[in-house]
Amino acid sequence: MRFQMKRKHMIDFLFPVALFFVFALSALAVILFATRTYQDTTEHSALNYTARTSLSYISEKLHQNDADGAIELGSLDGNDAVIMKQAYENETYCTYIYADGQELKELFVKEGTEVSAASGRTILKVQDFTLTQPADDLIRISCSDEDGREAAAFISIKSD
Repeated sequence: MRFQMKRKHMIDFLFPVALFFVFALSALAVILFATRTYQDTTEHSALNYTARTSLSYISEKLHQNDADGAIELGSLDGNDAVIMKQAYENETYCTYIYADGQELKELFVKEGTEVSAASGRTILKVQDFTLTQPADDLIRISCSDEDGREAAAFISIKSD
């Protein structure tokens, strides 16, 4: 009885090696794509946190204080500010929301009290914060994050 030996061909070696390299390159491509997607998501998340969170916060404060003549645009130490007035126990108090330097701040004081912009409590870091009133019952708030990405919102004041 004679045993037959199989001949080895070059393709028997090259095919698995080529298949391995195709798999490795595919895996690398997927990892690079996932990394780019993660980076984009992180950048978007930063914009959501800074600019959009500040707009959402201010919008909610304005809606909470939306009473006859309680909301006005003004300034505090030369900074644009939203001023909201509330009455507590026969006293009037003002809440100022404004940007001082690179920080969005909030300050709650009794009406007529002398205050400075530095007295406020920091809410978030912002690069730019602007307030405009295109109509009597509409306020436009624009905020930029530290990377210069801007978000804006129009808020309707129903009580004016």
